[in-house]
Amino acid sequence: MVTRPVGGQEPGDLDDVEDATSGLDAPIAALHLPALRANLADLRRRAGGTRIRIASKSVRSRGVLEEVLGPELRGDDTVRGIMAYSLAEALWLVGAGCDDVLLGYPTVDRAALARLGADPTALAAVTLMIDDVRQLEIARGSGAGGARVCVDVDASLRLGPIHLGVRRSPLRGPADVEPLVRRAVDMGFQVVGAMFYEAQVAGVPDDIRGVRLVKTLSMRRLIGIREAVAAVIADVTGERPEIVNSGGSGSIAESAADPAVTEVTAGSGLYVPGLFDHYRTFRPRPSLFFALPAVRTPARGLTTFLYGGYVASGVPGPDRLPVPARPTGLRYLGREGAGEVQTPMRGEVAIGDRAWWRHAKAGEVCERFDTLHVVDETAQGPAVVDRWPTYRGEGKCFG
Repeated sequence: MVTRPVGGQEPGDLDDVEDATSGLDAPIAALHLPALRANLADLRRRAGGTRIRIASKSVRSRGVLEEVLGPELRGDDTVRGIMAYSLAEALWLVGAGCDDVLLGYPTVDRAALARLGADPTALAAVTLMIDDVRQLEIARGSGAGGARVCVDVDASLRLGPIHLGVRRSPLRGPADVEPLVRRAVDMGFQVVGAMFYEAQVAGVPDDIRGVRLVKTLSMRRLIGIREAVAAVIADVTGERPEIVNSGGSGSIAESAADPAVTEVTAGSGLYVPGLFDHYRTFRPRPSLFFALPAVRTPARGLTTFLYGGYVASGVPGPDRLPVPARPTGLRYLGREGAGEVQTPMRGEVAIGDRAWWRHAKAGEVCERFDTLHVVDETAQGPAVVDRWPTYRGEGKCFG
């Protein structure tokens, strides 16, 4: 019986990638299209019919967004809309055809807000994120008064003095949300929804002792709060909010189970980065890899690769380093780790050959490559069937 490696990688996926790109010089990034499509199907399955919004921060390639949402980025009944991470990006995506972009974070980009306010198409398509009156004042002062806004509600878990989750909104529940919604309406903004990102559920592997209890307690708390916040918005605006957004790739099923939730967000689950290797509740397939060339043999049992310092954001530690995928057995040196221009590893690879890695997170690796080489099955076997530029490849840097 064939066993699946950690992370759910199908036997043969990386074989296909390696064969299809064998004539290309490293460093390169390659996307295994069948695995990406399988991951999208798995996200749909776990969402159980609840609409999925795609997090562009975890993708950062318009070609991938078009693969998932269609050439005009419009999507379908179950996968529709983008969660952008900057307003400048949101406006660019609207220019590419997308008609539903929710900002995942507040913005104070006055120039972008002025562009938003001057563009009726963008005003209809973009929803700003807020958790403070000052954000509304800046938006209105920049010319974006009357814009659509969504209220960010803190979804972390607090157990006494312990804070579990990310530090996002100061708003904890309906009592905090109501005055902001009323003020937004008074200022002429359209309050259309609320967002709840339970990072301690969506972004934390569940094979760590105690994490399952934390996730259970977190989701139990949110069930009542989501509905209460939706009710407050409905009471103030006179309409049920069209957006009650929650979840992430790691918690889609749990978030979608709440009747108050209208949509869940996912992005990392398309690529399946290294931090996803330790989930027990689902087994997606890694689809995005990068290769580095072996350029030195500094000592017996060691190989030095060119570049490689693609360290993920978050608390610095070994789990933020790229995950070696092939050949098996490659290990970092404790005193060097992944270097900016060279990465020495324990393990032997001949000079001129390549080794493969996966990034610890998802979209961040696209800031280091301008092209994704798209590998698919053809009648002649696996082949590079397309080359999709990353945001960087299109000359875009949104922070």
